Amino acid sequence: MIVIENVAVATVDAGDTYHADGHVVVGDDGRILAVGAGPAPSISAAPGRGGAPGISGVSGIGPASELGGASGVGAASGEVRRVDGAGCLVTPGLVNTHHHLYQWATRGLAVDETLFGWLTTLYPIWGRLDADVVGAAAGAGLGWLALSGCTTSMDHHYVFPRDGGDVLEAEIEAARRIGLRFHPTRGSMDLSRKDGGLPPDNVVESTDEALVATEKAIDRWHDASPGSMLRIAVAPCSPFSVTERLMSEAASLARRKGVRLHTHLAETDDEEDFCRERFGCTPVEYAERLGWLGDDVWLAHGVHLDDSAIAKLGATGTGVAHCPSSNARLGAGVARVRELLDHRVPVGLGVDGSASQEAGHLGEELRQALYTARARGGPKALDAREALRLGTMGGARCLGRQDELGSLEVGKLADLVMWRLDGLGHAGIDDRLVALVFGPAAPVELALVGGRPVVERAELVNADADTLARDAVRAHRRLLDSER
Repeated sequence: MIVIENVAVATVDAGDTYHADGHVVVGDDGRILAVGAGPAPSISAAPGRGGAPGISGVSGIGPASELGGASGVGAASGEVRRVDGAGCLVTPGLVNTHHHLYQWATRGLAVDETLFGWLTTLYPIWGRLDADVVGAAAGAGLGWLALSGCTTSMDHHYVFPRDGGDVLEAEIEAARRIGLRFHPTRGSMDLSRKDGGLPPDNVVESTDEALVATEKAIDRWHDASPGSMLRIAVAPCSPFSVTERLMSEAASLARRKGVRLHTHLAETDDEEDFCRERFGCTPVEYAERLGWLGDDVWLAHGVHLDDSAIAKLGATGTGVAHCPSSNARLGAGVARVRELLDHRVPVGLGVDGSASQEAGHLGEELRQALYTARARGGPKALDAREALRLGTMGGARCLGRQDELGSLEVGKLADLVMWRLDGLGHAGIDDRLVALVFGPAAPVELALVGGRPVVERAELVNADADTLARDAVRAHRRLLDSER
């Protein structure tokens, strides 16, 4: 059991309850036992109902352990580990709803291109990916996400070179090593340049190959059980790299298997022009035609949406992964987040791939989302609590995990982050939630996934950051050197 006290708590529950001085209690089962104002209730080390320690009765066993006790794996069963959260804020763990982990190996390239020019430059390099490169890139990306306050991440992987080995397995193993909850998607592309698409011929699959491989990935990896650490989604890449047949049959496959659907949509003006010229409709109308709207779908970017498109997303419960920094880096535009929220569209945050958003810091996306919303709609367009909700409950809704993740409530999974906000960068900001969102990136003092620490005192628990960096640099150099 872990007891965090003397800490500010932003629960992100339905009422956005905030405790300036509160507590969170995590049970041995990795779920939240108590959350509220003031000190934690008395903790009983003796098992309560169902074998779990109670939260009333006699005091804890022996001396309270300090932060960093229990060998970095939480408290042993029956032990009570106490954490003094002075100067900190506890929030739900951040949920990353759009990413391309393999792109860590190609950071800093094509930095002044629009999306289509950037893709044209990088597709040939990505065609040389293999499992070793992807594993190293995923390790670096997931480690950095953990250090930025992320406890759950998805990944959209859609490049499968024929001689590259099992790249999906490589990133799944990286997530297990870091300790994050993971929702990788089996992406695909079957519309190459010779057929009017954007990617070169050597990075696409046939439609049948993609569908068969996607079903195999679901059968092998997807875990639908409560508290699952690994779930698979189906994710054809985009309208300009995927045929209509693959889009529609992928949707049917996902629904037959009971998994979620993801793709890029309405990211740039170029994509809008492509859809109008090739399909005679807007991207959202195209998605609707192919069965790609629904509460089991979330779309990446959603920048160029008119009023009709936003209304359709809201009416169908279709989610949007908002990627403000990536959209800005590629000059794609500013998403209409205020209007999406007003139409009850599930909106989460995504850092996107590290080749289109080199910072890759999910905590900083809270501020970026707030700033870009205000740049478009003024100072009332988004506030700090709404920004945090995008990064937590909004993301949980996009991934279909809102009953387990996204808020600090009794019975939910103990995926949480304790941010340190008493340093120079946040000095003088009394409201700790304002400090987190408006201030500089806050160090992560403690991050738990299912009650198990993955970050302590701004350091990874299960991996060495320097080793991850060296591996990523080697992968980057090998990938680029193979071009010569």
